[in-house]
Amino acid sequence: MKTVSVNELTGGEYLAKPVKLSDNQTLYYEGTCLYMKHIETLVSSDIKEVVIFEPTALSPKEKQIIKEQIRSDCSRKMQNVMEKYITNDSGIEEIAEAANEIVDDMFSREEIVDRVYDIRERNGDLYDHSIMVASLSILTGLKMNLSRWEVYDIGVGSLLHDMGLRYLSVPYQDVDVNEEFDPESLFEFRKHTLYGFSSVEKETWMSNESKKIILYHHERLDRSGYPFKQIVMPISVRIVAIADAFDDILCGIGVKRGNVRQALEYIRNGRDILFEGRIVDYFLEFIATYPVGTTVITNSGDEAVVIEQNEHFTDRPKIRLIKDRNGMEYKEEKLIDLLENDDISIEYVKES
Repeated sequence: MKTVSVNELTGGEYLAKPVKLSDNQTLYYEGTCLYMKHIETLVSSDIKEVVIFEPTALSPKEKQIIKEQIRSDCSRKMQNVMEKYITNDSGIEEIAEAANEIVDDMFSREEIVDRVYDIRERNGDLYDHSIMVASLSILTGLKMNLSRWEVYDIGVGSLLHDMGLRYLSVPYQDVDVNEEFDPESLFEFRKHTLYGFSSVEKETWMSNESKKIILYHHERLDRSGYPFKQIVMPISVRIVAIADAFDDILCGIGVKRGNVRQALEYIRNGRDILFEGRIVDYFLEFIATYPVGTTVITNSGDEAVVIEQNEHFTDRPKIRLIKDRNGMEYKEEKLIDLLENDDISIEYVKES
């Protein structure tokens, strides 16, 4: 590892130590791959230096569902579309381009269905959340062998699933609306599905399947959802409902922000209660239990950082030992592949 000036970063470097702000809040965790948007945030946050991994066999290897350039391009389109559409009801067709861009990329990568991906907790905005939900939903559809047109409809609907939030006046980020809202505010928040559907209802370029995703993505099998407590829903809606509930926790949309393990536990516990079990099983196959960069404690007491996922084994990644059980740093870098070493397992995650 080495310390470098933020001005020397070119993108693609991995953090070897967390980046903290002046109030000791963590801006980026160890193992984060720095893209241009991260570097811009470092500059604007007046961070002068960071510690990065030098390229070795032990460098973190993060696996993302969607390429960073596509994510950035789609995020820009999402922001432009929503800002224009809210004010003058125009330009929403650009979402079709964004959906096609994501779907085309995923269909072109043969290995994408068989990989395990690193999804992290983050301070995501509405655009970032929408793109992540679309990526998770599209990948689930691919794993279930849905047709390209079915996957495309899922892409469009999931990109727009929360557009109704733009019409709300109540705050909804990092807030448990069920616990903290009074009945009037909760009623207003839950209308975002109706607002979103009403805004696209007459759009002829969108399929009915995409529109149903916007309207029904908060419905649940036990009738605890909204707006209609409906349990008979298209498969596209049932897929997006899972992806949305998962990423809501990571971004803190309508709930208190949580980590990946909490989000996975919620989805797993909702199997055949809130969500269709068959789809939950497909979904859980590709979400890493311990994302790259996560600091963990092993059953032998060592502190380690996750540096790479093993395909098909979401809870058995490759780790790099940092400190022994006595808190002494290892002088030499040590890599352990948990898939090849049955005696060592992850006991728990060390919270920052």
